Amino acid sequence: MGFEKGASLLEDLIEKAGGCAVMDGGFATQLESHGAFINDPLWSALCLIKDPHLIKQVHMEYLEAGADILVTSSYQATIPGFLSRGLSLEEGESLLKKSVKLAVEARDKFWDGVGCVPGNSYNRALVAASIGSYGAYLADGSEYSGCYGPGVNLDKLKDFHRRRLQVIVEAGPDLLAFETIPNKLEAQACVELLDEENIQIPSWICFGSVDGENAPSGESFKECFEILNKSKKVNAVGINCASPHFIESLVCKFKELTTKAIVVYPNSGAIWDGRAKKWLPSMCFGDEEFELFAPRWRNQGAKVIGGCCRTTPSTIRAISKALKETT
Repeated sequence: MGFEKGASLLEDLIEKAGGCAVMDGGFATQLESHGAFINDPLWSALCLIKDPHLIKQVHMEYLEAGADILVTSSYQATIPGFLSRGLSLEEGESLLKKSVKLAVEARDKFWDGVGCVPGNSYNRALVAASIGSYGAYLADGSEYSGCYGPGVNLDKLKDFHRRRLQVIVEAGPDLLAFETIPNKLEAQACVELLDEENIQIPSWICFGSVDGENAPSGESFKECFEILNKSKKVNAVGINCASPHFIESLVCKFKELTTKAIVVYPNSGAIWDGRAKKWLPSMCFGDEEFELFAPRWRNQGAKVIGGCCRTTPSTIRAISKALKETT
């Protein structure tokens, strides 16, 4: 797939969806609802080893809910992480490819069932391969602070991401989703890797935010977007796993900072304590709030809207319904 063709693939999907495509929602949340135990450094990627059938089931549930884009179960799937579990390099790389394969198989099975039905309201979904931040691999909450320590420089971050990126691209996703990036340095590493590896499929880079104003590192989004705006390999930018209360102002801010498509997939508003490994009480959005606010986010300029942690297929169904009814 050439880059221009790939870019038009995403643009065409957004157009078919009425100007704003719908992503899926929380993956680990849904796996846990089916009984998966994922309190583990590998998080939802543990199911690639133990419960791959659950991964495909969750993908199908999000497709049925109206997702136009499926994100793979590879957010916390890394080669160092798999090696630390005693797996071989070959086994680790095979699991990375499996994350893409499961999503593609679910998409194709679903589309085979509904694509030929006259008047169906679905689009043929795209598969976005998830590439979580270095902090997600550390599993110490640093993706919410951007504080990787003095020993982590640009080259180390590129070395960390490089082989995973190569393997995932070989597996044939439609898109790449760099997720929960906490600082400018890691964003730069991702952009440089896309160039160095001559990646020929479109990508987005999404940051987190803990204050609704800046990246988790405290760096301004203006600083962080400078390198992204110069890249022809990055098709979209955005925010994920931040509070939905922040999204309205962040979309407005991003519209002033970039001409690239804007992607937003907030969590429910619950706060994750990365060290204690538990959710803290907070003011959360329910499905009704997502249904109310999704059209507002779209009208302000978001081109892709979905959910992250603690959102479910019912959340995505509500978003999809709201966007269709207000197009």
